[in-house]
Amino acid sequence: MPRARKPAEPLSEYRAKRDFEATPEPAGVVEVPPPVERARFVVQEHHARALHWDLRLEHDGVLLSWAVPKGIPTTPKRNHLAVHTEDHPLEYLDFEGDIPDGNYGAGTMRVWDRGEYELHELRDDKVVATFHGERVRGRYALFQTHERNWMIHRMDPPTDPTRVPVPSEVRPMLATPTADVPKGDGWAWELKWDGVRAIATVDGGRVRLANRNGGDISHRYPELRALGLALGSTEVVVDGELCIFDGPRPDFQLIQRRMHVDGEREIRRLAAELPAVFVIFDLLWLDGHSTMPLPYSERRRLLVGLELAGPAWQTPPHEVGDGRATLDVAERFGLEGVVAKRLDSPYEAGRRSRAWMKWKRLLRQELVVGGWLPGSAGRTGQIGSLLVGYYDEVGGGVLHYAGRVGTGFTQAELARLAAELEPLRRAANPFATPPAGRAKIPKEAVFVEPRVVVEVRFTEWTAGGSVRQPAYLGQRDDKLATDVVRELRA
Repeated sequence: MPRARKPAEPLSEYRAKRDFEATPEPAGVVEVPPPVERARFVVQEHHARALHWDLRLEHDGVLLSWAVPKGIPTTPKRNHLAVHTEDHPLEYLDFEGDIPDGNYGAGTMRVWDRGEYELHELRDDKVVATFHGERVRGRYALFQTHERNWMIHRMDPPTDPTRVPVPSEVRPMLATPTADVPKGDGWAWELKWDGVRAIATVDGGRVRLANRNGGDISHRYPELRALGLALGSTEVVVDGELCIFDGPRPDFQLIQRRMHVDGEREIRRLAAELPAVFVIFDLLWLDGHSTMPLPYSERRRLLVGLELAGPAWQTPPHEVGDGRATLDVAERFGLEGVVAKRLDSPYEAGRRSRAWMKWKRLLRQELVVGGWLPGSAGRTGQIGSLLVGYYDEVGGGVLHYAGRVGTGFTQAELARLAAELEPLRRAANPFATPPAGRAKIPKEAVFVEPRVVVEVRFTEWTAGGSVRQPAYLGQRDDKLATDVVRELRA
């Protein structure tokens, strides 16, 4: 069998990178054991500057080592990067501990798996071995692609044939508005969180946040990267709401300040000034298996078992029963409302379902901007009010006029909206002609292409289909304009 070249001085590179008076890592003694049919291996989960897994193979008195950023692959369909690192001493087979800041590899290291392996091929650019660990079992190949960069490939079928890769996209399940909270048994109750809906995928310690349309918003919330460190190799897809709290209440106008920012420096500043919290309320995927067909009660049990509580994420409590305690909390703290979910309901991705019912203390509605009225007095030269509407069916159709929104704006938000709406100007009125007796659009209106979605708070719908006493809450870039329809309470 061809054998890889050995360094002239084993562990010389390892020792040169470390101060053994400052780190608990072993200095190591090279003692070449007699040949055995199976040698030992270890995989360590390393919470360093970037989370990764270290694969180490016992060979010729040292541990051949690779850093694997996304962990050991579980299926032949996905190869993972493996960065070849310096040989480590055999004592590292059992090493766990905290490497202090300022030292090479600073961070926490824990044994993730260990066992024995059979070596089939060993060359300078290739290793083939069969692993017999508790988690890593089967035949794998490591092969060099460029200098220190290698790839690790699983050669066997998956150990768990039912395991499949994490889905690339899941659209959130939506609740049906209701005027009366559900009665009877079989319901769980949650607070309705006033923020931005998001689906988080954690795979190989990396976090991807997607909005309701599937758009990637991960870069806007860097504080959520630590969720990947907390979960480590656990593979999940979770549903929740990104919120910014003002005391005990989430404030949508605060999260609005972060929704449209893309500049890296500004994102970092806002993350420090207005940190977001991801309120996680459902589990859709766990370690290679969809949990969406499971009943809500079982998904909730699995979610609670993950113990997701951290500086920028939390799993809020829920109530099974009549919902009185949850309703009392919503009223006492002035929260948006509550959501009742049937205990036996599966997760219906991308659908609005009556298995989830939402009740709001105040009415809120997403509406499409079809134009604006020029301001006067203190708003001369600015937008005075927005002309808003909704479609008669999801996917488009007729855009119905729902009135004008002239309160709730800051000067900065008026300027930002003007800059966004100005390029969308059009000559034609995008709204359907209102029936006789209904609200008319003033002649001085400036019309725009109906692409911008905003959210408003109001007291009630008028008989003519307009919102009464509306106040602007913020722009929504996580919903298509053509999906905005009037939400009628059941």
